[in-house]
Amino acid sequence: QVQLVESGGGLVQPGGSLRLSCASSRNIVNINAVGWYREAPGKQREMVARITGGGSTNIADSVKGRFTISRDNAKNTVYLQMNSLKPEDTAVYYCNLKDWRLMNYWGQGTQVTVSS
Repeated sequence: QVQLVESGGGLVQPGGSLRLSCASSRNIVNINAVGWYREAPGKQREMVARITGGGSTNIADSVKGRFTISRDNAKNTVYLQMNSLKPEDTAVYYCNLKDWRLMNYWGQGTQVTVSS
């Protein structure tokens, strides 16, 4: 069983920044991918950013140029740096890990609220 623990969410004004962290109980290199999804009220969960075991990244068009995903392999931690935040970025952000069996693991989620 893989445990994913997110942190770093909170309330921020439009234009502000936050950095989310996701600590994994297993290594994040020998996997299919690890990344971030978000779910806003009344909307489906969507992929925000992901990084494959080989290091390739995928960023959603809605956040491209504002959000950056990175990882620290030694700490088994993946980060989401979010800049120039907009009210429409408000959502619960979930960390996701997909192993080579394509089994999905999810964190408990962290709330990000962008509001003045």
